[in-house]
Amino acid sequence: MSVRVDSSTVGDPHRHLGIEALEADLDALREAPKDAGRVVLVVARRNEGVRESPTKARLSSSDGLEGDAWGRNADRDPEAQLTVMDAEVARLISNGQPLTLFGDQVFVDLDLSKENLPIGTRVRMGHAVLEVTAQPHNGCRKFKERFGADALRFVSRPDLRHRNFRGIYLRVIEDGEVTVGDEVRVFHR
Repeated sequence: MSVRVDSSTVGDPHRHLGIEALEADLDALREAPKDAGRVVLVVARRNEGVRESPTKARLSSSDGLEGDAWGRNADRDPEAQLTVMDAEVARLISNGQPLTLFGDQVFVDLDLSKENLPIGTRVRMGHAVLEVTAQPHNGCRKFKERFGADALRFVSRPDLRHRNFRGIYLRVIEDGEVTVGDEVRVFHR
C-alpha cells in the first residue's frame, strides 16, 4: 500500500532513531561505490508538495527535475537545483519510513563525500550531466520533525560532515532523461 507523502507530512516519532543507534548502524553500512553507482529512487515534489516516485524523469538546466517544485519557484537558485542523497544512509535514518519523506529528488548508490565528489565534480546520471555545487545541504526544521533531533545532530556532526550524509546539491549541465536503475558515473573531478 502506498502512503501519501507531501511537504507537510511529519515523521513517525516511534521510528526516530537515537544517536547511539545511528552511530552503531553506520558501522554496518557497506561502502558506497566511488566511481560508478546507480539511481535508486527519483522523487518529484508536485503541486501542493505531493511526492511522486516516477521511474523516469527529465532533468533540465532550466527546470531541474521537470515537474518538481524547484522549477515552479520564482526565486530559483541554480546552486540548489537538485538534491541527491545516498540511499543507504537515507534508509538508515528513515528507519522504515518512506524515502519520499526526505524531500530530496534523487537517491543514489554512490559515495557523496567531499573527498569523492568535491565541488565542481561532474557526473553522468542516465543521459544527463550534473555538477556538484558549493551549496551545503543541511538538515532543517522539517528534517528534525520527520526523523528526530538525533538524526539532525547525526548528519550535522562536525566529524562526519565531510561525508555529506544529508546529501549534496547538483545542477544540471546537460539535459537528459534519468531512469531508476540508471548508472551514475563520475567522469570529472
